[in-house]
Amino acid sequence: MTKPVVAIVGRPNVGKSTIFNRIVGERISIVEDVPGVTRDRIYSSAEWLTHDFNIIDTGGIEIGDEPFLEQIRQQAEIAIDEADVIIFLTNGREGVTTADEIVAKILYRSKKPVVLAVNKIDNPEMREQVYEFYSLGFGDPYPISGSHGLGLGDMLDAVAKSFKKETEEQYAEDVIKFSLIGRPNVGKSSLVNALLGEDRVIVSDVAGTTRDAIDSSYTYQDQEYVIIDTAGMRKKGKVYETTEKYSVLRALRAIERSDVVLVVLNAEEGIREQDKKIAGYAHEAGRAVVIVINKWDAVEKDEKTMKNFEEKVRDHFQFLDYAPIVFLSAKTKKRVHTLIPVINTASENHALRVQSSILNEVIMDAVAMNPTPTDNGKRLRIYYATQVAVKPPTFVVFVNEPELMHFSYERFLENRIREAFGFVGTPIRILARARK
Repeated sequence: MTKPVVAIVGRPNVGKSTIFNRIVGERISIVEDVPGVTRDRIYSSAEWLTHDFNIIDTGGIEIGDEPFLEQIRQQAEIAIDEADVIIFLTNGREGVTTADEIVAKILYRSKKPVVLAVNKIDNPEMREQVYEFYSLGFGDPYPISGSHGLGLGDMLDAVAKSFKKETEEQYAEDVIKFSLIGRPNVGKSSLVNALLGEDRVIVSDVAGTTRDAIDSSYTYQDQEYVIIDTAGMRKKGKVYETTEKYSVLRALRAIERSDVVLVVLNAEEGIREQDKKIAGYAHEAGRAVVIVINKWDAVEKDEKTMKNFEEKVRDHFQFLDYAPIVFLSAKTKKRVHTLIPVINTASENHALRVQSSILNEVIMDAVAMNPTPTDNGKRLRIYYATQVAVKPPTFVVFVNEPELMHFSYERFLENRIREAFGFVGTPIRILARARK
């Protein structure tokens, strides 16, 4: 089941990013430790009690050179398009402003659940300042303080009450679900049609033709698949045309529902920063990944062209070094037949489970080859390891002190595990835990 989406909307300087970071539970930075992954700070996963959800901070949406009030309007409309529930954030110290009233009018038309929060109410004496916000017409305002973390529980309770219970179609366990993500106009819809052998999805040269994700069932050599097409990652309209980097928002629900994610690149245009950002979400979600180079027919080639392009992909997508690369043309259908076997392999490895005894042999051999690191005279000791989950394969390594497990040594162990078991197409996770 896909997670509901919550958006924080409001004029500038009401504290949207502060509330966002409070709800997420960590300060989201724009740099990730994994090379090549740029973390987009406007979108993150969060949880409240038993509810998991995704949250958007519209304060991170830069519209460009638009006038002040026009920017507010466009940010609110992005949130309305993407969110299931909206937190309308205001500033209790400044009272109701004209900009607040503009946002309120936009939210009236959305017909989405709106929770009104009044920020910067840092002590009980300030609560009287909340009453004027009833004039915005969204019922009881929730007094909160982002800087002190006050009142957020009551606000999130109200948000959670607005979540709809989704009844999503359930597919059989052996069905492989894969989605296509990528920038607009890289040929995702054309590739879906090439796989299905029919014009199931509208194909157009105009970026953003498809609005929503579309599930298509498909059977090939007795294996059932569900293709989740996300060609609608950017809708038509001024906001998404001028703010392409936020087209990723719509892909995230499809990623959550997928076993395998196809990151589709346009061979004609080469690699863009947005490609890496979109791919980073699939990697962080722990999905199996296949990199698809589409429109390969349009590239002038010699005997080194494919090798050079592959090297360029590996250089830009270092965090996806496990992902196989497939070159094809959806338009001419050349090499499209090579894609399904690669998807099958990635899906199998994503669900692969290995025996603990063999895993520990591999780990001990790795330690013998490259002894564990030391820090201030203390050496990391590895006692044993076990696999605790699949999709993605996740391993717990029991050690004397987890903080001694340096990132570089963790990476070394991952490489040894991959050499022993393959795991082509899937990320794997290694968690260091103290032995009790």
